[in-house]
Amino acid sequence: MANSSSLPSKPYRQMNSDEIDLAVQANKKIFDEHFDLEFLKNLNEEIVSFLKLYFRPVFVGFEEMPDRKSSEHPIIFACNHSGMAFPWDAIIFGAGLMNMHAYELNKLFRPLASPMLSASSLMNPFLLRNLWKKVGAIDATGLNFETMMHYPDAHLLIYPEGVPGIGKGFNRKYQLQQFSTSMIRMAIKFDTEILGVSCINGEYINPFSYTSKRLNRLVNKLGIPYLPVAIQTPLLLLQPWLFYYAFPAKLTYVKGNRYRPVELLQNSTPDQPSMEDVARIRDIIQEDMQAELNKWVKVYGKKPYQWGELIRNMIQHWRDLPYWTPLGWPALFSEYDRRYHSEEQPPKGVIRGRFRFWRIISKNPIILAYFIPVLGWIPLLYKGLKNRTEVKGWEGSRVPSAKSAQKG
Repeated sequence: MANSSSLPSKPYRQMNSDEIDLAVQANKKIFDEHFDLEFLKNLNEEIVSFLKLYFRPVFVGFEEMPDRKSSEHPIIFACNHSGMAFPWDAIIFGAGLMNMHAYELNKLFRPLASPMLSASSLMNPFLLRNLWKKVGAIDATGLNFETMMHYPDAHLLIYPEGVPGIGKGFNRKYQLQQFSTSMIRMAIKFDTEILGVSCINGEYINPFSYTSKRLNRLVNKLGIPYLPVAIQTPLLLLQPWLFYYAFPAKLTYVKGNRYRPVELLQNSTPDQPSMEDVARIRDIIQEDMQAELNKWVKVYGKKPYQWGELIRNMIQHWRDLPYWTPLGWPALFSEYDRRYHSEEQPPKGVIRGRFRFWRIISKNPIILAYFIPVLGWIPLLYKGLKNRTEVKGWEGSRVPSAKSAQKG
């Protein structure tokens, strides 16, 4: 283990190769620092299983997954973001694949997520502190990305559009925002592949919502990456639970093409890829993923909600209403978190039993704040922003398009 006193203190992008090697060795603590596989399994069974009744996910082509046992470095899964929505699409994607492959970590992935999601409890579902990190997410910084390319047990998932992909607005639905070049550079450096994934109907989790740069700059000060502007936005003051709201989009995930960027180099070498080559490869992959996305939207995106199927679920699972709908999520998440941290064994049957509603409320009075107009925000913001950490981002991982790079 490297001596921490001898490690470089400069930003990742200013390090030379030897300094990066030292920093990566010291940074490998992120592999297991927060990740709790038992917590993830139990959360999937007790919470996400209810969310699946709401989102009704479909996985196309994921029956066969690349196995990490045959690869020294992880494959980079790259997926489009759901515009203007809390990242329920990522939760459902990861949980669904884990069920399909019986939690065989070497066939699954660890996600790189915007540091804003972990900076405060407010950006974790219903104030569950460190939820993203407990389920395996890693803050998306340059050093963390490089470190995770040495992770021995799973692949990586990234959303190469970054925060602009989430906050692009419904007027740009299914339009991929410019990818960061970090995944291209890492794939070249470690000679690994990128696997495209198309998420269909995620754009309808929060439809007809748009973005305002001025408003976003304001909420950024609270650690919130953006605030959707829609008819329902003023209702956030009256019903705080709407901050995490989602429409019942039927989420469909399609396994796409695989790309090996090192094979696409033209004017440079793998050990020293030029900015022009990296930008050109990024554009090639983004254009192909956009074509794939357009194709699958025509197949799976004609009826983004499929109300009939949702109604049948409601009839079949009426005993668990409203807990698997957004109206009941504050109670579902809060009670799970309380029991997980107060009981010796992972909780089972979180919302079952007689008088469950009053029992849950009595044990988690914070739930009432989600339904108190205006004043309910006071305890939620206090708890959500308490101990907020400083956000560190990609450290400049975007470059212009290949054409712009050539002109420059």
